[in-house]
Amino acid sequence: MNTTDLTRYSKAHYTTGRGFIVRALWYVINYTVFVSPFVPLNALKRLILRIFGAKIGKGVVIKPCVNIKYPWHLTIGNNTWIGEGVHIDNLVDVTIGANCCLSQDALIETGSHNYKRSDFCLITAPVTLEDGVWLCARSVVTGGTICRSHSVLASASLASTELLPYSIYKGVPAVKIRNREIND
Repeated sequence: MNTTDLTRYSKAHYTTGRGFIVRALWYVINYTVFVSPFVPLNALKRLILRIFGAKIGKGVVIKPCVNIKYPWHLTIGNNTWIGEGVHIDNLVDVTIGANCCLSQDALIETGSHNYKRSDFCLITAPVTLEDGVWLCARSVVTGGTICRSHSVLASASLASTELLPYSIYKGVPAVKIRNREIND
């Protein structure tokens, strides 16, 4: 992200997208239904997310202990699986395609801070996971990242740029290690 982009996403221009009452209600529901290990009902979770403005496809599985910052900034395609402990810190739009897998403790982070300024102002940028993407356990995707179709981010790896389609990435920062071949 260049300096112009950093200015565009500064805190002075940021809005959560909903008022205090809606955010407060969401925080209570998020912690009692989504972050809780005791509510395994996917249909209920999908319904609640839709009520709060998320666009959720059919067959989406949301395991226990998932933390979602703002559902009104979330789109998930059909037949996507969100594993235990996944954290979607979506201050701005996060788009997750169809047939994706977010494994245990994966983190999607759309916000950061501008270390070049004394006030450490907020920087936000959207994240897009195209169809068929797999974020392996404890992987991290930062704002501005696009994971192209059927790319894979290996366990404990960090993606902060574009991941090419049908490619496997590993490391911190993640680098392409090979092509992904799918044998159906």
